[in-house]
Amino acid sequence: MQLSQKGMAVSPSSTLAIDAKFKAMKASGLDVVGFGAGEPDFDTPQHIKDAAIAAILAGDTKYTPAAGTVAIKKAICDKLLRDNGLTYTPDQIVVSNGAKHSLVNAFQAICNPGDEVIIPTPFWVSYPEMVKLADGVPTYIETTEENGFKFTIEQLRNAITPKTKALILNSPSNPTGMIYTDAELKAIADLAVEKNIFVVSDEIYEKLIYEGSHTSIASFNEEIKALTILVNGVSKSFAMTGWRIGYTASTLPIAKIMGNVQSHATSNPNSIAQAATVAALNGPEDDIERMKKAFIERRNYMVERINSITGLSCKMPQGAFYVMMNITGILNET
Repeated sequence: MQLSQKGMAVSPSSTLAIDAKFKAMKASGLDVVGFGAGEPDFDTPQHIKDAAIAAILAGDTKYTPAAGTVAIKKAICDKLLRDNGLTYTPDQIVVSNGAKHSLVNAFQAICNPGDEVIIPTPFWVSYPEMVKLADGVPTYIETTEENGFKFTIEQLRNAITPKTKALILNSPSNPTGMIYTDAELKAIADLAVEKNIFVVSDEIYEKLIYEGSHTSIASFNEEIKALTILVNGVSKSFAMTGWRIGYTASTLPIAKIMGNVQSHATSNPNSIAQAATVAALNGPEDDIERMKKAFIERRNYMVERINSITGLSCKMPQGAFYVMMNITGILNET
């Protein structure tokens, strides 16, 4: 019996495969260091864990609305206004089982068969597979180390076709750590409005920026805001990767579709994790600052050491917790 062609066309996550291999080697007693999983090696802050415990003791263990509780949606709206200068209503927020799930929902909401979604390279491995699952077609803009792994506005204009539905924008970037400047973001926003294409803005590393500050592309004007599906979550900033809470902010019609899709796929995200996320978004950020300080020290050390090795090089990442190493200098060695 033939299985699903769509399902068979989806590649497994190489990131998770590498991490699984690392954990198996570690369990067997080998002294190895894993660089596969994109997660902080810090514990979730205590006040967030306390909120989860309180939710359990209060009996907040039942179904919630599929797209999230009123409390978490309000906390997200408050966060978006406070941090990004963006005004959304709770019914424009969809809370999901991690930002990865939020991205899947987004492509399910906007893609029709054959629609193209532009993905700048290098990219997080899941982006193309998510697009394909939504019957979309991933297309690519090649970036270079010389240009800081950022595409130019001319490249973007040339990549847009009559079939283009959306652009994926990830700033700070996984895996390069690059950040688009405000001027670059404004140019991207203007072109997206001109061509009437969506921007799926993955801002999960928003709070892990080491020089400057974060700007959401949705904040420039109402026109680009209407075309932006803002994706974020608490996994990276609050060391909550296992809690699985992500969210989107978008126009009401898109939010309704995503909520409907999610209601049939997973129902609500974990009720206890939602309560913990409210505490994360409304609480202090001292732990984030301590984590950032450690990441800066590690970044500086790794960049210095890599660049001191003959045949290896890397750019200084501005955000996230990745170093994109250039190994072309040793590929021809025997």
